[in-house]
Amino acid sequence: MPPAPPTVHERPRHDHADLEAHRRELTAHCYRMLGSAVDAEDAVQQTMVRAWRGLDRFDGRASLRTWLYRIATNVCLDELAGAKRRAMPVDVSAAPSEPVVSSLGAPLEESVWLTPAPSARVLPEGDPADVAVAREQVRLAFVAVLQHLPPRQRAVLLLREVLRWSAEEVADLLGTTTASVNSALQRARATIAAREPRPGSPLDALDPAHAELLRAYVAAFEAYDMEALAQLLHAEVVQSMPPYALWLRGPEDVVAWHVGPGGACRGSRLVPVEANGSPALAQYKPDPEQPGVRRFWALHVLRSRDGRVGEITNFLDTRTPAVFGLPEHLED
Repeated sequence: MPPAPPTVHERPRHDHADLEAHRRELTAHCYRMLGSAVDAEDAVQQTMVRAWRGLDRFDGRASLRTWLYRIATNVCLDELAGAKRRAMPVDVSAAPSEPVVSSLGAPLEESVWLTPAPSARVLPEGDPADVAVAREQVRLAFVAVLQHLPPRQRAVLLLREVLRWSAEEVADLLGTTTASVNSALQRARATIAAREPRPGSPLDALDPAHAELLRAYVAAFEAYDMEALAQLLHAEVVQSMPPYALWLRGPEDVVAWHVGPGGACRGSRLVPVEANGSPALAQYKPDPEQPGVRRFWALHVLRSRDGRVGEITNFLDTRTPAVFGLPEHLED
């Protein structure tokens, strides 16, 4: 016979600190589900509120961690109901754009785009091996591929292959059968396998070659030395600027953009940050109305390819400073 449920006096007693101890890993889970750092923070906050209100009903049949993941997954599935999948500009427009201002068009809604996440909010502390595994699970490329899955398939894949839940546990959470869970997992795996991996790799702070590439990129960009910048770019480099659908291909067009429509970036400063487990750069552009002041403009996320810069994504999201704990402006 199964054991009797714990009595009220036997139930584990938890407080707010016990819930907060799981915030980072829940944020990473919600980020993978939702593709937005802001939405992930909101989902985790909803999870914490629901958990706190229902803590007296938590009977200890499962661990507190498992119970929190159940709540968080359901919050995310509710958020994703009817929502469009988030993407990168190269997924929205099939062909590269001309490096002219008319290519920009109107900015698309924030809800269209995948957005970066601060490493400090989605990576665990502690054992380097655990951190290395977690880093791979929040890479932008991985999260971007996940967005091609329907929400429930996405949940199944993450619960089964990232969190290592059993099929029975996932079926119980989703209110379905183990056969349905296994079928959803097979379809999710097939969809991901059919997606061609993006060329190149994210920067690794521990790789000396990547560190030198990043240093050279900062030096060329801050000096606005387009000849030096072009030397760092892969022949098939791609640059994009969410929330615009525009994306450019090749060093010639990237440089043409910087000396043309993007010329106001001359004199910018780049501040190192960490995004999705990789080095990134916060760009502060000169304020034309306040000499000596530079205001946040974009977050540069780079990928390397054959020893050069293979991809530049400039996230032009005004909420980035708040999300990453950065100042809104810098002064000389």
